[in-house]
Amino acid sequence: MNNNIRIYQGNVIFTPKPKEFKIYNKGYIVVINGKVEGVYENLPEKYSSQDVIDYGDKLIIPGMNDLHCHAPQFRNLGMAMDKELIPWLNDYTFPEESKYKDLEYAKKMYGRFIKEIWRQGTTRIAIYATIHKEASVLLIDMLTKSGLGALVGKVNMDRNSPDFLIESLEDSLKDTEELLDKYSSSQLVKPIITPRFVPTCSSKLMSGLGDLSEKYDAPVQSHLSENKGEIRWVQDLYPNSNYYGEVYNDFKLFGQKPTLMAHCSFSTEEELELMKKNNVMAVHCPSSNLNVGSGMMPIRKFLDKGISVALGSDISGGHTSSIFKTMVYAIEVSKLFWADSDKKIDFLSNSEAFYLATKGGGSFFGNVGSFEKGYDFDALVIDDNDLNHDNYTLEERLERFIYIGDDRNILHRYVCGNLIDESQITVI
Repeated sequence: MNNNIRIYQGNVIFTPKPKEFKIYNKGYIVVINGKVEGVYENLPEKYSSQDVIDYGDKLIIPGMNDLHCHAPQFRNLGMAMDKELIPWLNDYTFPEESKYKDLEYAKKMYGRFIKEIWRQGTTRIAIYATIHKEASVLLIDMLTKSGLGALVGKVNMDRNSPDFLIESLEDSLKDTEELLDKYSSSQLVKPIITPRFVPTCSSKLMSGLGDLSEKYDAPVQSHLSENKGEIRWVQDLYPNSNYYGEVYNDFKLFGQKPTLMAHCSFSTEEELELMKKNNVMAVHCPSSNLNVGSGMMPIRKFLDKGISVALGSDISGGHTSSIFKTMVYAIEVSKLFWADSDKKIDFLSNSEAFYLATKGGGSFFGNVGSFEKGYDFDALVIDDNDLNHDNYTLEERLERFIYIGDDRNILHRYVCGNLIDESQITVI
């Protein structure tokens, strides 16, 4: 018996393509060294001597991928939802983030945050930390211990920020490079370059971050065209730029290395074309956009243009860390565009939303988010028995779980073939 082989049996559901659920009724997933070898209706004879972990009638689906999240805002979840973006930042977000210079506070809140994303079935996540290097190191180390996959960004802010949450140009670049030097070779948890957004980063800082991204082959994340006032602010700061994304591009922060840009609610046609050309991934954060009142990304336009799209919880602008609920909001918002277009713009199907949450977002981490051969075995085991699933198809059962189920239905979580147990999550 090969101890590097694990075989799982259950109702397997995944989306190799956006409009296609691949379903195996009580099928088998063969995993070798943490990677999917294959999915089978009948177990091949060569594996007949291997033990099978039988999940019976439960669902086995890929883990959830959250591509935009602010970990230090976790305490503010569900607060100040009647504020616009800039007042929300100034009155609630920035004061909370300033507390992370206290490492004991950071450890307590980051532990609770990690426990929550684990609970909700998120197996990979792109995170904004704060400007504080030591707290960012702490978050990386805690996530590494948890076994979850993540990209963690020490946020960069050297202008247009409160006095209690600002850093010098020199410290911002030095601290960012220290994290890149220390963690870039890590396997599951790595740094990501994170200018908060154009208004809070000087031209020299943006230029230095672009150089670091190139030097360390490091990915980039930031915000883009979220709010009309923000777009006007960027235009005032860079009057010679034609649109918001062009500013990032001028500093080599727009697809020169893998790049995430969140929101994109008011991206111009020129911006969309550059995103497609540079293979910039747009991150749709419907819960946050609705709560903060910024505007809504026209997701079908991005998909029709062939731009890569993922989903993000964007807590605490978003009020839930559940990517399952984020899928629901994405579908609902797309139906508003559909209705407003006199039904000419297609809304998201269930399989498309599921694809964005799994293989779409997972692609930023590599071969993640599917059960195709060679993909990391990131998976959730769903027990939907309490949802009274008799006489429903497997696809209908998955849809009902997404809409009316919750974390209590998530029985197990796997990352790279490793079972992620609750005991691994540090909470104080």
